[in-house]
Amino acid sequence: MLNITKKTVLTLSALLLAAPATVAQGINNLRIMAPAAPGGGWDQTSRSLQTVLQDEGLVKPVQVFNVPGAGGTIGLAQLYNAKGDGNLLMTMGLVMVGAIQTNNSKVDLSRVTPIARLTGEYEVIVVPASSPYKNTADLVAAWKANPGAVAFAGGSAGGTDHMLVGLLARAAGVDPKKMNYVPFSGGGETLAALLGNQVAAGVAGYGEFEAQIKAGKLRAIGISAPKAQAGIAVPTLKSQGYNIDLANWRGIVAPPGISASQKAELVSALDKMHKSKAWKEVLNTRKWTDLYMSGSKFDVFLKLEAVRTKGILQDIGLVK
Repeated sequence: MLNITKKTVLTLSALLLAAPATVAQGINNLRIMAPAAPGGGWDQTSRSLQTVLQDEGLVKPVQVFNVPGAGGTIGLAQLYNAKGDGNLLMTMGLVMVGAIQTNNSKVDLSRVTPIARLTGEYEVIVVPASSPYKNTADLVAAWKANPGAVAFAGGSAGGTDHMLVGLLARAAGVDPKKMNYVPFSGGGETLAALLGNQVAAGVAGYGEFEAQIKAGKLRAIGISAPKAQAGIAVPTLKSQGYNIDLANWRGIVAPPGISASQKAELVSALDKMHKSKAWKEVLNTRKWTDLYMSGSKFDVFLKLEAVRTKGILQDIGLVK
């Protein structure tokens, strides 16, 4: 029989009282920063996370707040200043990787704690339905003959759309610094320029052009996916001889200085969320591609993506 003395009880009590200092406390009152204005991709991702984490009972409560500006780098600076806060996350993605370099941000992603890559959306190249360019080869032939005469419309300078045009230029043998890229602040402006035949081609995530493609107003001539995408009848750029794979991915990072146990808890919560039926329904409803990757794999991916992005932006002439 176990002999429990008063001294033993007191010793155990002391250990239990001391335990919280070394044992993970759990995620309480999680806050997710969307470093952009409400309504955009980062905001939608943040609020989808909020809903699924709460509904699945993985984390409660979850609050989303917005810190817009400078391609997310204003929010990034705030995240960096919240060192050691294991109850704070920030949504980010490829656009931020580029913005860090084009804005000469003092804080980059090597200063934060990577948690997981979540989703992605592949880019499509479209032309007006009346365009003489029936495929990517037709467009490239005209582009090589006179780079400045073939205008591409897309999102902000240095963003994912601009990067794709730079990658296509490199793959096609066109000097990226000579390409005519017209940046717009929103998809509506890009669409208007296309439908008004003010530009030769446009670039955006498939979802932005889907309705016009299906209505026959735009012709999609290439998608930047590594393989054919279910439900999207657009040939990949790879299948047309251009070795391009580019997704406008979105992920989650935490402040620097959090403990190993705090990081493990955050990764575990997102791993469980990713496996849930509710998250799969979000992906299907939003038509987001599942690009989930967590923990150390995401750490490595971020480092490689920063190098790749810098190379593209140097080719375009936006960074040195």
